[in-house]
Amino acid sequence: MSAVFNPSPAQNRRPVWQRVAIIVVIVLLLSGSLAAACGWLILNGYLWFNMPTFSRYPVQGLDISAHQGEINWKSVATEPWSFVYIKATEGGDFKDPAFARNWEQSRRVGLRRGAYHFFTFCRPGLDQARNFIQSVPHESDSLPPVVDLEFGGNCSKRPSTQQLLAEVQPFLDALEKHYGKKPVVYATDTFAKTHLAKRELSNYPLWYRDILREPREIVGRSWLFWQFSNRRRVEGITGFVDANVFAGSPSQFNAWLGQGLVKKSFQLED
Repeated sequence: MSAVFNPSPAQNRRPVWQRVAIIVVIVLLLSGSLAAACGWLILNGYLWFNMPTFSRYPVQGLDISAHQGEINWKSVATEPWSFVYIKATEGGDFKDPAFARNWEQSRRVGLRRGAYHFFTFCRPGLDQARNFIQSVPHESDSLPPVVDLEFGGNCSKRPSTQQLLAEVQPFLDALEKHYGKKPVVYATDTFAKTHLAKRELSNYPLWYRDILREPREIVGRSWLFWQFSNRRRVEGITGFVDANVFAGSPSQFNAWLGQGLVKKSFQLED
């Protein structure tokens, strides 16, 4: 779902965090420290390596979890976000404590939302699928489920690609059977180059993380979603939040949602 964003006069005023950032930068610049000013902006989420425009990527969204704390969803909805993915589960038994609240409140403000699962290397895939299915409602208008595959924050076990896929594939099969939608695979650069280099899981849409540059082709395939920042600041959310784009137009996004089962990713437009 995409809507034209027409801010009210109140929304045209700079948020408090922007006013604070401007003051800090002015002070640093007056002190003659350009490098310090740039470093402060990057570390505090006011300056990003990637800045995809809404004209090039009109479908942009967030992914959040309990780490974002209490979210003011009405404030979030004043910005032109088209979707949000919400962490539901991790491993075989962890359930994100904020999932139910975020799931319901994001729906109330009209955001398209879906759920994601952080896949751990130390639990069987089917145990993890049961955890997700028990936690996430089966709703026809929700976004396809997502599996988060990465090394960061995972357990110390490092299975081979064959061993890992032997657990991930049953997980994906169970979710597709239950929800009737082909899941999306989220992968960091390191994970993709380690376990997806030979086009493993290539029949699933790819959500790729690269916070330094815009990716083109990753391990021989295109991406459907791109996480371009992990330090975005958004009205209604305290602290940093992940920001993402969809590789297509609003009509392509709606078509993808209407398909249910996704055969391939949209190609990027130059």
